[in-house]
Amino acid sequence: MDMLWNGWGDPARATPLPDTVSGLLRDLLGVAPRGAAALPLEEIGVPASPLDATVRRALERAVGDRPDRVRTDAETRLRHTRGKSTPDLLRMRAGDTADTPAAVVLPDDHDQVLAVLAACVRHRLALVPFGGGTSVVGGLAPEGGSATAGFVALDLRHMNRLLDLDEVSRTATLQPGLRAPEAEALLAERGYTLGHFPQSYEWATIGGFAATRSSGQASAGYGRFDEMVLGLTLATPEGTLDTGRAPRSAAGPDLRQLVLGSEGAFGVITSVTVRVRPRPRVRRYEGWRFASFDAGAAALRRLAQDGPRPTVLRLSDETETLIGLAQPDAIGASLERQDAGCLAVVGFEGTEEDTAYRREGAAAVLGACGGTFAGEEPGERWAHGRYSAPYLRDSLLDAGALAETLETATYWSRVPALYTAVRDALTGTLTEAGTPPLVMCHISHVYENGASLYFTVVSAQGEDAVAHWTRAKHAANEAILAAGGTITHHHGVGTDHRDWYVREAGPLGVRALDAVKRSLDPAGVLSPGVLLPGNGPRTSAHPHP
Repeated sequence: MDMLWNGWGDPARATPLPDTVSGLLRDLLGVAPRGAAALPLEEIGVPASPLDATVRRALERAVGDRPDRVRTDAETRLRHTRGKSTPDLLRMRAGDTADTPAAVVLPDDHDQVLAVLAACVRHRLALVPFGGGTSVVGGLAPEGGSATAGFVALDLRHMNRLLDLDEVSRTATLQPGLRAPEAEALLAERGYTLGHFPQSYEWATIGGFAATRSSGQASAGYGRFDEMVLGLTLATPEGTLDTGRAPRSAAGPDLRQLVLGSEGAFGVITSVTVRVRPRPRVRRYEGWRFASFDAGAAALRRLAQDGPRPTVLRLSDETETLIGLAQPDAIGASLERQDAGCLAVVGFEGTEEDTAYRREGAAAVLGACGGTFAGEEPGERWAHGRYSAPYLRDSLLDAGALAETLETATYWSRVPALYTAVRDALTGTLTEAGTPPLVMCHISHVYENGASLYFTVVSAQGEDAVAHWTRAKHAANEAILAAGGTITHHHGVGTDHRDWYVREAGPLGVRALDAVKRSLDPAGVLSPGVLLPGNGPRTSAHPHP
């Protein structure tokens, strides 16, 4: 099944907002229906593919002389246009097809990927790897592609196998197009789990997790995806890069780190070796309440630094708790109960004995920090609805609201200032534009030394919703850098964060990364403008730096 082309996920799961929520949006934020509905798929005008017959034939040869694996029909190309950020969806709903690829190419294996890359270099054709299509930072819309040829979306869906499971070492080697639920099912047959469950879980792919340094909702227990990766294979225009022959090594800088987070700018990930763990026998989620966000953050820090660390650990601020966003299937119910304070969701997975030990120890810490046990119902509701927020975003857009998210991370000592700076930037910018917002936040991932802050913003759309959000997002990005945060914790850089990432990395860091780019992709065909500044395929394959 393909994802909804102008929204998130399975079309059958899209539901309208309850009347109570629509009334809340109207009364609190002045949200009103926008009138014209999103255009239906058959009414979207997609220009004919600019791919000429010679280039098409070269791509067909690259994928085993399979004409059906090079698709230029309007619907396939449209379904590979952009990602799933709110600006992406608003533009798609309005019929804007400016970033539609010239072709979608579907390889079967590593060698075919190499052949497609060679064809793109030969014909100066830009290429963007495409996994689940869940990017929310402009990672699927390259800049500066050939004006005459456009670019190719390299859809990896046919590279979707479990290649190896080493039960002695507890490692698995997976192909990049394997979607997360399929990977979990294959591992579960042998009694294992990856333990990686981001909000994009139902649609995102293994290759995408590695390319963006994804972080799952159970990261407190299982770690980030980049911490799980033991080896990768990368297909580049200059050949194959194999990394990771041991779990740890002192043999020079770790080349895996060049691939992790590279977002398709250096090559196409064609296999990933990850550590796996036995499937947990017990999963329990519960709620704790704190009087304030600061008090709850102090409790999370205690657990992150001194343990015992839960598998899931997250904290909603006062506004998010009141609205009920921590439980997306019960939005607004907390308002009726006038729930106060901040809700923490704490989850435990593992054996019966280990889970009981960590629950008891965590309860002692949370209680000592002023927390009040709220029972298992809040945690179980969160677990039941944890993948539903993107569907809620679609319903909010349908109702005329602007709804979007952004995230960052910093050290514990800077969390309060970063939290305030981003909230003030978003609130000030949108209020000044005449659409005062509701800004909510939660701590989504914790570490011994710091934490991630995840913001959700809802307001009226204004006259030009895309421009409206762009101004607010720019203000938030500036606030993040000024307050000492990183421009992204797990969404990635793409094109949306690139200019701030360049400032965060610094001139020398960018020069070093550009040198890597020119070594692996001297013709500049890979994801131009994603991660690093770039103007598309170069006229010379080996330009001078």
